[in-house]
Amino acid sequence: MKKPSGLSVARGTPADDGGGHLAPSRVEAKNGNSLSHSASTAGSSASNRTVASNGRGSSSNSSSSLLLRRRRLKRNLSAAAAATTTTTSTAASAVTAACGAKMNSALSSASLHTRSLDRKTLLKHRQNMQLQSADREWVRADLHRGSIHVHDRLTPSYPRPVLCTMDTTAGEVAPTLYVQLHGEAVRRLSPDERPLQIQNDFLFKLGFKDPWRVQEEGLNTEIGSLLRFYAGKPQSIESSERVQLSGTYNVRKGKLQLPVNRWTRRQVILCGTCLIVSSVKESQTGKMHILPLIGGKVEEVKKHNHCLAFSSAGPQSQTYYVSFDSFTEHLRWHRHAAKMVSQRINSVDLSCCSLEQLPPNLFYSHDLTHLNLKHNFLPADQRFSRLRSLNLSNNHLGQFPLAICDIPTLTEVNLSCNYLASVPSSVGAMTNLQTFLLDGNSLDELPNELGSLQRLSYLGLSFNQFSHVPQVLERLASMEKLCMAGNNLETLILQNFRLLRVKHIDLRLNKISSMVPDEPDLLRHVTQLDVRDNRLTDLDASVFPRLEVLHCERNRIAGLKAKGCLLKGIYASNNELRQLDVSPVPSNLSYMDVSRNHMESLPDWLCEAKKLEVLDVSHNLIAELPARLLCSNSLRKLSAGHNQLQKLPERVERPLLEVLDVQHNQLVELPCNLFLKSDSLRCVNVSANKLEHLPPSSLSEESHSILQELYLTNNRLTDKCVPMLTGHSHLRVLHMAYNHLQTFPASKMAKLEELEEVDLSGNMLKTVPTTIMNCRRMHTLIAHSNAIEVFPEVMQLMEMKCVDLSCNELSEITLPENLPPKLQELDLTGNPRLNLDHKTLDNIRCFRIDPPPTFSSNEASGGPAVWSHGYTEASGVKNKLCVAALSVNSFCGSREALYGVFDGDRNVEVPYLLQCTMNDVLAEELHKTKSEEDYMTNTFLVMQRKLGTAGQKLGGSAALCHIRHDPTDPGGCFTLTAANVGKCQAILCRDGKPLSLSLLHNVGLEDEYRRIRQHRAIITEDNKVNGVTDSTRIMGYSFLYPSVIPCPYVQTVTLSPQDEFFILGSRGLWDAVSPTEAVEAVRNVPDGLAAAKKLCTLAQGYGCTDSLSAVVVQLSVSEDCCSCCCSEPPQPPPSPGLGPYPPSSSAIKERPSDGSLPVPPSSCSEISSEISTSEMSSEVGSTASSDEPPQSSLLPSARSCCALHPACLASSFQRQLSSATFSSALSDNGLDSEDEEPIAGVFSNGSRVEVEADVHCLKAESNPTDSSPTTSTTMHTRSWQGVGAGGGDGGKLAGKRRINGSVARQEKSHNLIEVAADAPSKKSGGYFTAPAQPDPDDQFIIPPELEEEVKEIMKQHQQKQQKPPGTDQPTDYYDTPL
Repeated sequence: MKKPSGLSVARGTPADDGGGHLAPSRVEAKNGNSLSHSASTAGSSASNRTVASNGRGSSSNSSSSLLLRRRRLKRNLSAAAAATTTTTSTAASAVTAACGAKMNSALSSASLHTRSLDRKTLLKHRQNMQLQSADREWVRADLHRGSIHVHDRLTPSYPRPVLCTMDTTAGEVAPTLYVQLHGEAVRRLSPDERPLQIQNDFLFKLGFKDPWRVQEEGLNTEIGSLLRFYAGKPQSIESSERVQLSGTYNVRKGKLQLPVNRWTRRQVILCGTCLIVSSVKESQTGKMHILPLIGGKVEEVKKHNHCLAFSSAGPQSQTYYVSFDSFTEHLRWHRHAAKMVSQRINSVDLSCCSLEQLPPNLFYSHDLTHLNLKHNFLPADQRFSRLRSLNLSNNHLGQFPLAICDIPTLTEVNLSCNYLASVPSSVGAMTNLQTFLLDGNSLDELPNELGSLQRLSYLGLSFNQFSHVPQVLERLASMEKLCMAGNNLETLILQNFRLLRVKHIDLRLNKISSMVPDEPDLLRHVTQLDVRDNRLTDLDASVFPRLEVLHCERNRIAGLKAKGCLLKGIYASNNELRQLDVSPVPSNLSYMDVSRNHMESLPDWLCEAKKLEVLDVSHNLIAELPARLLCSNSLRKLSAGHNQLQKLPERVERPLLEVLDVQHNQLVELPCNLFLKSDSLRCVNVSANKLEHLPPSSLSEESHSILQELYLTNNRLTDKCVPMLTGHSHLRVLHMAYNHLQTFPASKMAKLEELEEVDLSGNMLKTVPTTIMNCRRMHTLIAHSNAIEVFPEVMQLMEMKCVDLSCNELSEITLPENLPPKLQELDLTGNPRLNLDHKTLDNIRCFRIDPPPTFSSNEASGGPAVWSHGYTEASGVKNKLCVAALSVNSFCGSREALYGVFDGDRNVEVPYLLQCTMNDVLAEELHKTKSEEDYMTNTFLVMQRKLGTAGQKLGGSAALCHIRHDPTDPGGCFTLTAANVGKCQAILCRDGKPLSLSLLHNVGLEDEYRRIRQHRAIITEDNKVNGVTDSTRIMGYSFLYPSVIPCPYVQTVTLSPQDEFFILGSRGLWDAVSPTEAVEAVRNVPDGLAAAKKLCTLAQGYGCTDSLSAVVVQLSVSEDCCSCCCSEPPQPPPSPGLGPYPPSSSAIKERPSDGSLPVPPSSCSEISSEISTSEMSSEVGSTASSDEPPQSSLLPSARSCCALHPACLASSFQRQLSSATFSSALSDNGLDSEDEEPIAGVFSNGSRVEVEADVHCLKAESNPTDSSPTTSTTMHTRSWQGVGAGGGDGGKLAGKRRINGSVARQEKSHNLIEVAADAPSKKSGGYFTAPAQPDPDDQFIIPPELEEEVKEIMKQHQQKQQKPPGTDQPTDYYDTPL
C-alpha cells in the first residue's frame, strides 16, 4: 500500500450530510486508490469490546440517572456518553454505542448544549471523525507515517483525520494550514513546514519517549486540547472584536433636532481609539470621517430603538448617531465604546489576537500613544507618529525590527522573548527611550550606539547569554535599574559598576561564586542588590555604603557583612549563615529574614533596631533570644519556630508585638507576664513544644487581652490550663489538639463567647461542654480521636459549617429538625456503635458516616492484611476544597492497589478531574507496557490531554503510588512505584525513618533550570515560571509548554518487612510538617484514618490555611511474600472511595454448580483511546474494558500456601470497572434531584458524588480460621483493609489496631455483624454501575454475649459450603454466608 499524498480533506468541496454540517471528504492516495472504508467497519472491534466488557450497551437506569446527576454537578460530560446508556441489543446498536462514546476534544461545553442536531446527525459526525481500521494499519506499518486532525475554520468542532508522512508539507495538506497550541494564538505554517513532524516534536517534548507511542498518540483526537491544525484561519469573535467592530448602519451627524441632518446608510468602524464613518456608502472609496473617542461620551438615545450617540471631547466636539439593526449589536458596540471613552491614555490592546498584520483602520488613530501587540505574529510598523509605548514581546521576530528605530517619540519598548541574537546600531536613534526590555533572548553583547540613549533609566537584559556586564552601560547617565538575571556571570567584578549610576542591580539566577570588591566610595549609588539563587559562599555587602535592600536568598553564604546606615531590609533565608555582621546599628531596618540557616544566636543589636517590624529567624539552631527582644517598641511579628529555644525572655515590657510564632521548640513554659504585658498580641502559635501549663491572661476579672488566635497543638497541656484561657474573651480560633485534656469545663467554655473555630482532637475528652451553645459565632468544631460518647448540641448554632467528630465512641445522636443553613461538612466516621439514618441529612454538602460492618470470607481465611489505608481532606480558610484523594485497594486484581493525592492550589477542577480519571488511565497503560517508569510516565502524559480545556489555563500537583505484584513471578515480592509532579509528595517509612519517593521539580534543580532556559522562559522574582507556577513539572498549565510539562519523577522500591507505611500528602501538608516529623507522628498510630487525620490536624495547628489532603497506607509485608508460590491471594473487602458515603455491602460469589465461572465484568479498568475522548467539554474519565480471556484458563489449582497467601480461591477475583469511589472537590451545590429516582449504591449530596463499586470474591477452599468481624468503610476519611484484610490472629496488625482510631478501651466497642438474606445479583461492569443498597430489614445486630455462638454457626456454614457444589444450582447463584 503506497503512502498518501496527505491531501487535506478540506481542499475539496465537502458534501453536506443533511444536518447542516459538512461531512469529511476522502483521504486519497497518490495512485488514486481510496483508503476509506465504511464507518461500520471502522470501529467494529472497538465497539464490540465496549459493549461486551464495559456493559454500556445494556446499562441500568441507575447509570443514566447518575449521568444526569453528574451533569447537574456542572461537570462536562459528553452528550454521547449519556446517550449510550440506553438499552440496546442488536449489532447495529453496538456500533452506535461505540461511535457515541467517541467525542471530539474540540467540542466546547457551550456548543454541546446549544446545537440543535438530532441524534443520528451527531453520531454521523462522530463516525466521520474515526480513522478506519485499514488507515490505522497503514499508519502502524511505518514509523514515518501518521495522522493529523484538521479542523475546518468554520466548524472547528469536527476534525477530519488526514493521513500523511514525515515528508508531507503543509502546502500539501491545505492551501493555508494553521497550528494552535493549548487553545491560544494560531500560527500560519509556511508551505514547506511539515505538520506531522511538528506534532511528533510536540509529543516528544511533552515527555513521550517511544516513537511508536508518539505515533499512537497522534491518532487520538483528544490531542486537540493541546495541539490542533486548522484548514484556514479560525474565526474568533472575541479576537476580531478586540481588533475592530464594523458594519453598515443608519448614521446621522449633528443634533437630532435639526431637520437638515438626515439618516443615511454608511459604513461604520470602531477601531483603535476612534469611530470611523465613511462619506459614501461603499467604505474605503471616499473620505473617512474620524471621531476620537478618548475622553468623549457614548450614550443611549431613548427616542430611537438600538441607537447610540458618539461624542468626541474638547470644545469643538462632534456627535454621530448610529442606529443598529439589533439589540445584540447595540449592546456590543456600547460595551466596547464605553471602554474607549473611559481610557485616560490613547491605548490599544491587541495582545493574543493571532495577528499577522495590523488592521489598516487602526492607523486612523493618529493620536495613539500606547500599543500592546504581545503574543502575535507580526513585525512593527512605523506609521504611528505619536507612539510612546510599544509592546512586541513574544512575537517570534527572530531579528530586531528596524522599523521601530524610526519612531522618535518612543519612551518604552518591550522586545522580550523574540529569539533576538543581536541589537543593531540604529537603536541609538531612539533618543527618548526610557525603558528598554530585551529579556528572554539570545544576546551576548550590546552595540556602542546604545550609549547615546541618555534618558534610558531601565534596561532589561535578563535571561540572555551575557558572561560579563557590558561596558557600554557606563555611558548611560540616567540608568537606575539594571536587570541581568539568568545570564552566565560567574564572577562579580564590582569595578564594572564603578562608573554606572545604577541604583537597582538584579543578578538573580546567575553562576556567581565570588565577588571582587572595589572601593566603597565608588559604589555609593547602589541602593538595592539582588543576588538570589547564585553560588556565593561569602558575601561582603559593606562595599555598598548606601545599600537599602539586600536579597541573597538560596545561596551557600556562611558569613554576611553589610553597612547598616541606610539598610531597610535583609532577605537572607536558605543559606548556611552562622554569623551576621551589620554595623553600625541599622536604625532604619524594618524587615529581616534569616530563616533556614545555621545561626546559633542572634546579634544583640537587634534590640536597638528602633524600626524593626518583622523578624523571621525560624529554622535555625537558636537556643536563646536576646533578653530585651520582647521589649521592642517597633517589633510587630516575630517568627522563631523550629529552633532549640528552651525559654523565652522573661522581660516583657508592653511590646507592640502582634504575632508571636515559636512553634517546634523545647519550651516548657511561657513568660508569666506574656499575656499581662503584651496588650497588642493578636496571634500566638506555641504548638509542638513541651508546655504543661499556660500563663494567666489577667490578674482580675477584667482583662485587656485582644488575643484572637491561639495555637497550642501537640503539647502536654492538662485540664488545669483551661481556666487560664477565660481571660481571652476575644478569642476566635483555639487549637488544643493532641494534648492531655480529659475535660473542658463547661463554665470556662461559656466565657469564650466569641469563639468561631475550636480543635480539641487527639485528647481524652468524653464530652464537649454543653455551654458551647454560648458561642453563637461558632462555625467549626473539630474533636476527632477522642472518647466522646454524647453528640454535642452544636447543630443549633446557625453559623455552624463543619463538625468533625470522627474516631470517637458515639452511639446515637439527636439532630434538630432544622439544620444550620451553612452546614457543609459532618464527619461521623470511626464511630462503630453509631446507628443513624443518614437519609435525613441529604442537604449537607459532605456527610460522612460508617457503613454497616460486614462479615466476608476474607476474615475466615485467617490471612493478614498486606496493606490498609485511611485518608482525609480538609478545606482551607476560603472554604474551598482544592484537593482530592484517590484510593483503590484492589486495583486491576487483588494483588494491586493504587493511591493518589491531587492539589489544585486555588482551583477545584483539576484535582477533581485527576481523581475521577487517573486510575482508569493507569489501568489501560498497564496493558501497553510493563516497565514501571514507562507506564507511570505515560499515565501522567495521557492525563494531560484528558484534562482538556481545563488543563490549558489551570494546573495542579499530583502524586500516585502503585503497589504491584508481578503476575509472571509468583514467588516475587510486592513493589511500590511512586510518581509525582508539582508539590504533592510520597514518603515511605522504612525502619522508622523517612525515605522520599518524590522529587520537587523547580528552578533550583540544575537540569530543570537548564531545560526551561532552552525554551526562553522568564523566571520572575518570586521564582515562578512566567509568573505562574514555581513547579517546572505539573499537571495542566499547558499554555506554559514547553517550559512546564507533566512528565513525572518515577521511583520504584521493593517492599520489605522493614517498610511500615507510606504517606501521600498535598502541598500544604509538607509545607507545615517535615517528613521526619510526619513519620514520627503517625508511626505508633495503628489506624490509617486516625493517622491521616492527625497529620492534617498537626498541619493546621502549625498554621497551614490551605486545603489539605493526606493518605496513610500501612504495610504488613512478611518475609514469606518473597517465597510464596500462590498466584492469587484472598480478595480484600470493597475498595475505599472518596465520596461522602460508603458502600453498604460486600457480596461474596460462589462458583456455580456446573463448575464454570460467572462471566466477570472486567479484570481491570481501561480507557480506549479510539472509543473515548475527554476534554473539559467532553466526558472525563470515560472508560472501556477489554475482553476477558477464556474462563477456563482462569481456574487455578488448589494448593497449600503460606500464611500471607492462604489457599487459592475456587475462582479468580474479578474487579468491576472503577471500583474506586470519589468525592468531588467542589464548593457549589448544583444538584437538582427532585425529578430523579435514587440510585442504588450511589450517594450524592450537593456537589459530591460517590459511585459504589460491586466487589465480589469467591470462597476459599481451605477451612476458615476463627476471626473477628472487621469494619470496612468507604468514607471521605476512613480506614481500609487491603489484601487479605481482616485477619484474625494471623495478621501482623491484629490485636493492636483500633478500627475507629479512638483512645477508648477496646471492650467498649460492640462488634456488629451484618447478615445479607439475599445475595445481590451479578451485574455487568461499567464505570457507573453500582450494587444496590442493603435493606435495613436484612440485617441485625448481634449482642456481645451471643457473638461467639454466631461465629461458630458461621464457621460451620462455611465448612459446609466448601463441599463440591451441587449441579442443581443455577449459573447465577451466589451462596452468601449469614
